[in-house]
Amino acid sequence: MSEFPSLPKDLIPSDARFGCGPSKVRPEQLQAVVDHGIDIIGTSHRQPAVKDVVGSVREGLASLFSLPEGYEIVLSLGGATAFWDAATFGLIEQQSGHLAFGEFSSKFAQASKKAPWLQEPTVISAEPGDAPAPQAMEGCDVLAWAHNETSTGAMVEVVRPEGSDGSLIAIDATSGAGGLPVDMSQADVYYFSPQKCFASDGGLWLAAMSPAAIERIAKINASDRFIPAFLNLQTAVENSRKNQTYNTPAVGTLLMLDNQVQWMNEAGGLDAMVARTSANAKALYDWAEAHEHASCFVSDPAKRSLVVGTIDFDDSIDAAALAKALRANGILDVEPYRKLGRNQLRIGMFPAIDTEDIVTLTKAIDYTIEHMA
Repeated sequence: MSEFPSLPKDLIPSDARFGCGPSKVRPEQLQAVVDHGIDIIGTSHRQPAVKDVVGSVREGLASLFSLPEGYEIVLSLGGATAFWDAATFGLIEQQSGHLAFGEFSSKFAQASKKAPWLQEPTVISAEPGDAPAPQAMEGCDVLAWAHNETSTGAMVEVVRPEGSDGSLIAIDATSGAGGLPVDMSQADVYYFSPQKCFASDGGLWLAAMSPAAIERIAKINASDRFIPAFLNLQTAVENSRKNQTYNTPAVGTLLMLDNQVQWMNEAGGLDAMVARTSANAKALYDWAEAHEHASCFVSDPAKRSLVVGTIDFDDSIDAAALAKALRANGILDVEPYRKLGRNQLRIGMFPAIDTEDIVTLTKAIDYTIEHMA
């Protein structure tokens, strides 16, 4: 007999994956791998068949983000973590400035600090659950922050701060891209991995880059700075223009990503995706605010993420035991970010997740709390 209460069938979401990356994958994405992978998986990524998929991804993202004139979609391997290192070699000229308000926004700042060829970065911090406002930072030729801090569920708008002329705006959009509103003209590098809103596997980074960013990359690449081949952003730009990657990509990941981008565009584009995540967020946050034992970790409603919801519980509720009980019933990946150490649940609300499932999840949490007590 299970030590946890069993949920009634009507309290099991139709899809019970609520992870914040990897995230829920639509069945149609997996079917796309079955239908199309037989012809191209295991073939050269420098031949037309695979390059056509990369080209479709790039075109689809350009449409989804309504890219301004001259902007390009660039991609390479390694995920956003690799992009931070690549940026220290090939995007930051002398000094970067960072907004740090959680695990991932802080890591880019740490990467810049450890690069001996760069000056000490300027870092403006806020406690987890809050976020500083975008602002110019003297002497910084790159200003960087996360559109959405995956570890805490706080989001910050993408905007060119007053007085930031000459600074490239680099936005870590790993968990926000495709689910949060963005005016791409306000950013120079809007980079992300595909395992969040785009419901694919990891191992890639993709970025919408402005002409100014591409010019900066070319300038640094032509200098005498040492740049490892795997992390060379100029190489990524040149290969992306050929609809390929420098190293061999995971073709299954590309097929899943391509199918998701097509679904997003066919369903109404970014505005429609933001409408879906907004409905999910409203359902979760309204429930938490009305709950006797729960509250929203991000106290400022304007900073609460539309794609990653973090819900605190008072001391009468053991959130870790609650997450285990939900997992025992097939409701997956609602545990908090491991290093945050809070008595909370963290819930993915990405575009592929239906609002009805968020509502059912809240009812399942209520039922579990009652019957565990």
